[in-house]
Amino acid sequence: MSPLIGLVTAFLVTCALTPVAIRVAHRTGMVDRPGALKVQSTPVAYLGGVAVFAGVFGALATTTPRLLIPLALALLLGLFDDRLDLAPRIRVLGEAVIALIGGALVPAGSGAIGVAITAVLILGLLNAVNLLDGLDGLASGVCSASAIGFAFISEDLRLEDPKLLALSLLGALIGFLIFNRPPAQIYLGDAGAYLVGVALAILAALSLSSGEGTSTSVAIWAALPLIVAVPILDTLVAIVRRLRAGNPIFSGDRSHIYDQLCDRGIPAKRVLVIMVLAQLVLALLGVLASRLSNTASVSVMLLSAGILIAITVRAGFLTTDGGP
Repeated sequence: MSPLIGLVTAFLVTCALTPVAIRVAHRTGMVDRPGALKVQSTPVAYLGGVAVFAGVFGALATTTPRLLIPLALALLLGLFDDRLDLAPRIRVLGEAVIALIGGALVPAGSGAIGVAITAVLILGLLNAVNLLDGLDGLASGVCSASAIGFAFISEDLRLEDPKLLALSLLGALIGFLIFNRPPAQIYLGDAGAYLVGVALAILAALSLSSGEGTSTSVAIWAALPLIVAVPILDTLVAIVRRLRAGNPIFSGDRSHIYDQLCDRGIPAKRVLVIMVLAQLVLALLGVLASRLSNTASVSVMLLSAGILIAITVRAGFLTTDGGP
């Protein structure tokens, strides 16, 4: 299947199945109920991940089924977590198994190091996307921007399988956003967030493996942090604030960047647009970096990182009192 047909297929399948997922979620009690840290006032369906997976599956099943294995495992773990609220150690064990299987199937390089790199990418992005999924449309919108970045890099490297995965993920997320945009009718849930995070990790691993031992290797390494910068930055900000406040890093609170922006009176829809556009700009900077010389690509990455850190500190995102 061509990547563009994969995009359209994933979009149509996800559009068709998301309303079904909404009905099934409400009938089975797979919903996110209002709470102290929740933005909704009524129960909202989970199972968005099932619709997104169906869209990606429809595009990849006949061409690259091996890429679907870690995605299916991530979906399954997330469904159990959504339904049973798994204990942290059980969830971490499940994540580790997915990371090792994903590393074995899609190593980011040769030997054990390639397997380890993919495993670290899966663990990091799985959790980063899950932590980002706290505002209507945010995780799906931001990760759509990341998928665009990976699609461009795959095109530059002439990689058909990664381009198909990137565009099918993009199509599925856009189809899902129709129902996930504020006010959301359905959430990704842990199942969908885990699935999308693993998909981004696999795209990163495929990009790295294709550039291994070539003149583009350093440039690709420099580009990847930019393509997934918003999930990474938001996770790091939440961790730093929790540590400074003396709270466990896995505790729930309103320390995320999007929470802080909303708490400062910025409407949720505007926060969504700001963060999605920020990730789109950063992803395109990542694409630019991947096309430059090694020195220039690293310079773009470091300059972008420096600007993000300066904005983060100046805006008071790292403090517990909102000050610089």
